Amino acid sequence: MFEMAAPIQSLAKFEVRSVIRFLNAKGERTAEIHKQIVAVYGNVTNRQNMMKWCRELSEGRADVHDEQRSVRPSSISDDLLREIVGEIRTNRRVTIRCITSFPKCLRPQFMKP
Repeated sequence: MFEMAAPIQSLAKFEVRSVIRFLNAKGERTAEIHKQIVAVYGNVTNRQNMMKWCRELSEGRADVHDEQRSVRPSSISDDLLREIVGEIRTNRRVTIRCITSFPKCLRPQFMKP
């Protein structure tokens, strides 16, 4: 129905959202918008995300770009990081237990979540 001759390889999220915004402004139903997006671009977004964007756009949102998110502040100072990196370069077999013996180091900072 809406097949593209050559599919777009690198697609930014805001481009898809712009198409959603356009079709939503035309009055297309969410299911139809999703069907058209999948037919043209492939499965780049799920139906729930499509519904969320249609709802937000209908409620007056105009920006299709992601909102700025706050970044978790680092709890380790640059000096301490340099000291730890120096220790690791000196002894490649250093353990997390040894690193956490540095002052102001907390073990969870060095563990994977």
